[in-house]
Amino acid sequence: MRSLILAVVGGTTALLAPSTQAQPKLDAVVVTATGRAADPIDTPQAVEVLSPDRASAAAPAGEMFRGEPGLAVQSDGAWGQNPVLRGLKKESVVVLVDGVRVNSAQPQGAVASFLDLGLLERAEVVKGPGSVLYGSGALGGVVNLLTPEPYFSPQPTVAGRVGLGAGSNDRSLSGALLLERSNADHALVLAAAARDADDYRSPDGREPDTGYRSDTLLAKYRYRLSDHASLKLNLQRHADHDVWYPGSERTGGQPGGAGIPPLLSTVTIHSPEQRRELLETGIEARLGPGRLDADLYRQEVFRQIRAYSAAIGRDYVRNDVTFATDGVRAKYLVPAGEQHLLTIGAESWRMRADPQRYIDNNAPLFDNNLRNDPFDRGSLRSSGVFVQDEIDLGRTRVVAGARLDRVAGDAARKGAGPAAQTSGLDHEDTTLSWSLGATRALSDRASVYANVGRGYRAADLRERFEDAARGDGYYHVGNPQLEPERSTSVELGLKGRDATLEYGLAAFHTRIDDYIAGRVTGAVHPATGLPVKRTENLDRVAIYGIEGSASAPIGRLVGDAAFTWLRGVNRQDDEPLYQMPPPEVRVGVGQAAERGFHWRAQLRAVARQDRVATRFSAGTEDPTPGFVTADLRFGWRFGKLGAMRSASLDLRLLNLFDRRYHEHLVDGISGRELPAPGRGLVVGLNGRF
Repeated sequence: MRSLILAVVGGTTALLAPSTQAQPKLDAVVVTATGRAADPIDTPQAVEVLSPDRASAAAPAGEMFRGEPGLAVQSDGAWGQNPVLRGLKKESVVVLVDGVRVNSAQPQGAVASFLDLGLLERAEVVKGPGSVLYGSGALGGVVNLLTPEPYFSPQPTVAGRVGLGAGSNDRSLSGALLLERSNADHALVLAAAARDADDYRSPDGREPDTGYRSDTLLAKYRYRLSDHASLKLNLQRHADHDVWYPGSERTGGQPGGAGIPPLLSTVTIHSPEQRRELLETGIEARLGPGRLDADLYRQEVFRQIRAYSAAIGRDYVRNDVTFATDGVRAKYLVPAGEQHLLTIGAESWRMRADPQRYIDNNAPLFDNNLRNDPFDRGSLRSSGVFVQDEIDLGRTRVVAGARLDRVAGDAARKGAGPAAQTSGLDHEDTTLSWSLGATRALSDRASVYANVGRGYRAADLRERFEDAARGDGYYHVGNPQLEPERSTSVELGLKGRDATLEYGLAAFHTRIDDYIAGRVTGAVHPATGLPVKRTENLDRVAIYGIEGSASAPIGRLVGDAAFTWLRGVNRQDDEPLYQMPPPEVRVGVGQAAERGFHWRAQLRAVARQDRVATRFSAGTEDPTPGFVTADLRFGWRFGKLGAMRSASLDLRLLNLFDRRYHEHLVDGISGRELPAPGRGLVVGLNGRF
């Protein structure tokens, strides 16, 4: 990967002479919701555009989603911050990086954290079903993490940005450098970022195993073939080192530690190394009356998963796996008369994984290095075609779409030992997704909208094929014949924006049939002594709620607020759905400034969550107390400073009152959940040149 990046640099340093053609940058638009550049006001779904500026300089990318309307974060450590959309977790949310889905079927870890926050341009979040454009997994919505794009310029241009950050709580250091060079026929973006975080401090003291290191390389290149066509190349490599998952900590012979030999004492899952590598190439071209966008990519997510025993001072389980995805996608946008804009597309991808696991299970030595792969040569293949029509009817815009997908899974073997299964592992599903939405303009800057849609999610490799003990204290049994989850969602909303006021309000209801989840069966696995949790299709679940946000001037200040309220119901067990985010409200006030001093104070109030699953979780989900946290941010924007076109100094005081709390969606044994970081100061210095 690094040699490819160097080849791009070497091949594009001598940019050619300029011409009069240019490609402008777009402001106040999103591309994820409809597959083309569009104003969020005109989209019949709730859309959030998140700036990396929302999170502190040393935070993982997932931190941006905390406190936003309809959004939450599930975490199993400092690094692992998974976005949750309207109560649906990573399995039911499609996470994209520059439009390419990040596939990884590991129980620990966050797919959204495989990108450095310092290189992020913005994150686009589309809430509600998005299967028409994005296929399997988009029940809860789509998160698209976007890095800077290379753009042509009439004259030779060199620009860039630099950012540095330091945090007192976790003694972190971070930095990012991005360079842009372009002319009329060539455009290049090169970037690098790194982060080093130590164990953070909670009000209880230093929390062990919460530090990590990461580094990222990025290269994007675009070449103009003609006035109507250009080639593009996207290379990315992100690596994390020494990542631990404290939420997985279990002690043999203690609650949650069933199956862990007491001689091993406390066992924690960690990743000495994990990385994501992307190679993508594509073409954008005017073709007849429309525009064609086609891409070919290969993405690999490599994970080292280890189980560390405190008693013997080393790993006793070692698992290496690469999730390799090869894919191709194409879409064609074409006007059809004066009122219609058609999007016609196709997508196909194949993900393969062949995990290698070794375990030491010969007490008391624990040194037999026994091969114990959870499955062998697993694969998922997905192919789909879709069509979407945007219809302008005066002040009303209608968006209607449909998609047909075929998803097939297979493996050479499921499980290990005498109970291994080698037949009956293939399963294929054909699924129709659809959506119908309408937006009615109340004025130039306000609209009401409604939509109804159907999405789906096919089971992943782990849910189908993995028979293995996991860090949650259960022996999980996969099910290769799982039916896809199918959701039906209805949403009504209001949104608006002008020079001073911005607001949004949405109410939604989602019903999911054949919901996929691991159920505690009451059986005990004979070889390990672990209680068995089998992956099953539940009868039906429903999630409904209301969310909103607003930002408006208050005299010389600017106030903002957001709230989320939702409920999840497991119809089969007649109880609340497992791990639902509690209601919360965020309120902020501050003084913005393009230059000079600026500040903002924020309160986040999260309600007690006492709606918990008891039957489904076998009593392992407990109520979580409510809490209120306060943050303060202030700094100075310098304008031009030396060689910099603009520069800023940013200081943040987080958890100002050093409140002890933990989120409801944090993993861990009841009563021993990982507490959130305590009070800390984060300093950031940023500049553009």
